Amino acid sequence: MQKLKVFLSDSFNPHLNLATEEWIFHNLDPSQQVLFLWRNEETVVIGRNQNPWSECNLAQMKNDNVHLARRTTGGGAVFHDLGNTNFTFLSPKEAYKRDNNVQVIFDALKSFGITGEASGRNDLLIPFHDGPRKFSGSAYREKKDRAFHHGTLLLHTDLTRLGNYLTPNPKKLQAKGKESVRARVANLNEVSANIKHDQIVETMVAAFEKFYGGKAEVESLTMESLKRIPELKAQYDTLSSWEWLYGNTLEFNHKMDEYLSLGFFDFQFQVEDGVIKELKIFTDCLYPQLIEDLTASLRGQAYRGETIRQALAKAREKFADLSAGLTELEQWLCRQIEI
Repeated sequence: MQKLKVFLSDSFNPHLNLATEEWIFHNLDPSQQVLFLWRNEETVVIGRNQNPWSECNLAQMKNDNVHLARRTTGGGAVFHDLGNTNFTFLSPKEAYKRDNNVQVIFDALKSFGITGEASGRNDLLIPFHDGPRKFSGSAYREKKDRAFHHGTLLLHTDLTRLGNYLTPNPKKLQAKGKESVRARVANLNEVSANIKHDQIVETMVAAFEKFYGGKAEVESLTMESLKRIPELKAQYDTLSSWEWLYGNTLEFNHKMDEYLSLGFFDFQFQVEDGVIKELKIFTDCLYPQLIEDLTASLRGQAYRGETIRQALAKAREKFADLSAGLTELEQWLCRQIEI
């Protein structure tokens, strides 16, 4: 009989939960079957190779206290909140079958009178009168001795908010990479009105144990777990760092223009690894020295709101009589690129 292990996260911190996935994948005994169930508070999770400035409305996220997280796996941008339950399976590679994990999920959903269907390699659907809708998306990874499958279950997530944060706010952004494709989705509570996370956890654990014919060892994880599991702490430090979230971005160009009280401004940034490699400012502003100073102080700096604020603070010291106009310029720029 295979050894069964279940981890339940008592934390809603997305960086802890994604770090737990990495720790499970890289550090746990690959001969056991593992199930990890978790939820994130409001978070946009982007894929490993995505551009946060392209995929996300970063200024809106900051205003609404929405986290940004980046997976180590591929795929598109998704919005998580507490109405979205996430699952992670780890299996020995030779014993891995995606169908096994899907069966565990479907067995758990039968308790709520829900019958799902698998579509292609990644999605789980519910049939509706106007066609099937997706309630779960998945991603996969493996190495020589283990296989890993993780995904989402939409219980009662606020689907109306997806567009708030996954629609890029900045104008005229040309990124070198593919944009996400949005699919038709549905919450499971449209079929089973009272479905909740705690119930899904209970039925998923029961279905997992029944499928493999054993009793699982269940362990809860919290932020305190970082103190006693060094490998988990190392993953957490990496996945919550600015370098991982923003610096790990392919080169892109970001153009923005606006009429402001100091004149018309057209900023053209070339950004690589989250750093401003090149900047051109086209303007009819009457203060050429200001433009030269701004260009020089922004080049080579991290592409973030704090960089803009520092550069404009320096400009206000030198051009004190332009303070109001420079504050307006700062606020506009920060709205375009804020992190």
